[in-house]
Amino acid sequence: MVSHGTVLEREGGTFRVLTGEGEVRAALRGRTKRGGPKVVVGDRVTLEAGEADLWAIAGVDPRTSVLARRVPGGRGLRPVVANVDQVVVVTAARDPEPVPQLVDRLLVVAEAHHLPAIVVINKTDLAHGGELAERFHQAGYPVLLTSAARGDGLGALRTALGGRESVVTGPSGAGKSSLLNALVPGFRLRTGAVSERAGRGRHTTVSAVMLPFDGGFVVDTPGFSEVGLWGVQPGELGGCFPEIRERAAACRFGDCRHRAEPGCAVLAAVAAGAMLADRHASYLALLADLEALPEEWE
Repeated sequence: MVSHGTVLEREGGTFRVLTGEGEVRAALRGRTKRGGPKVVVGDRVTLEAGEADLWAIAGVDPRTSVLARRVPGGRGLRPVVANVDQVVVVTAARDPEPVPQLVDRLLVVAEAHHLPAIVVINKTDLAHGGELAERFHQAGYPVLLTSAARGDGLGALRTALGGRESVVTGPSGAGKSSLLNALVPGFRLRTGAVSERAGRGRHTTVSAVMLPFDGGFVVDTPGFSEVGLWGVQPGELGGCFPEIRERAAACRFGDCRHRAEPGCAVLAAVAAGAMLADRHASYLALLADLEALPEEWE
């Protein structure tokens, strides 16, 4: 007997897989275990009936997208989630204090993977978040203001997530799991308080989990304390900033890095206030990071 399904979560050596007939447990077998891709949340898989109630993952369908993070202490990549079509970046208006440059890095990762992104500013019961919202609006991103505690903005967030396959990411402590719990209380995702000493959130999601939601899926992911830009060449970074992308063609030089070159349309926009200076500063910081990577990094 053969079936097909979507991987919802890894649990030790087995996987929770959603099929048309319901949820089953499955494990890697044969060629898939020895030479296939690392199976991650979001993968579409072919299942074969196994022993007792444990199915066998016999194959993995081609992916439409894959997001990965850097292996701690190494130079390799670890896939986290596959086949998402939208990135939702959640930051807090306060507690912890927002770090716009970290949100910028996550947005660049979405852009580099050709995935549309939405910015969600949570905890508006603690601060209004208007200035932060305007920053990302001006950069070209849809912005939602929410409060998991009061329920503000949950209807708009539900609409944005419905029928899509969205990865929800952002700084730890921003309230990603709290928002998902508020949308669907049955999720019962772990939440945690912000550390008073460091002013940072504690990681409460320990592995990626995909949750069926309003005709689509949402993926809650572990906190990304370090976000890398994998496979992006320095000359391609400007294309990952919408406000730079739309102006770069007007630069005098085709290979302009928008740093100090004469005739740079991006620098002119920053000087005129048409592009935010701190978004340009984020670009320059990420550009320096990319240029510092060893050529053999992969």
